[in-house]
Amino acid sequence: MPKLSLISNVKPIDVAAFILEFQKFAGATFKSPEAYMATSFEYQQHLCFAGTFEPAFLLTVGSLGNINPENNVAFSKAFFEYLGRTLGVPDDRGYISFHDAGRANVGFKSTTMAKLLG
Repeated sequence: MPKLSLISNVKPIDVAAFILEFQKFAGATFKSPEAYMATSFEYQQHLCFAGTFEPAFLLTVGSLGNINPENNVAFSKAFFEYLGRTLGVPDDRGYISFHDAGRANVGFKSTTMAKLLG
């Protein structure tokens, strides 16, 4: 159930198309079906990173079960490359925060993921 929240001071030409493409990329990266993905994008013109308004981003990633130190290195590499290619943001102009809330702490279908997935 990866959920991604991306904030950037770079606005894609077609935001909706970018979000759909980003979600497909993230699903492939996490090996997760799109049916379990949630992705949001916020254009923040005044995002200041390292004292400048040069292209930058903040990405928050939540997922269940596959957030760990080893995977996070591979995920970071993939996301930095993707955002560099699509938004033109260098890899020293963004932060990625990874979070695993735990199955008991994520609600879905009127219950929790712990009840749904066991």
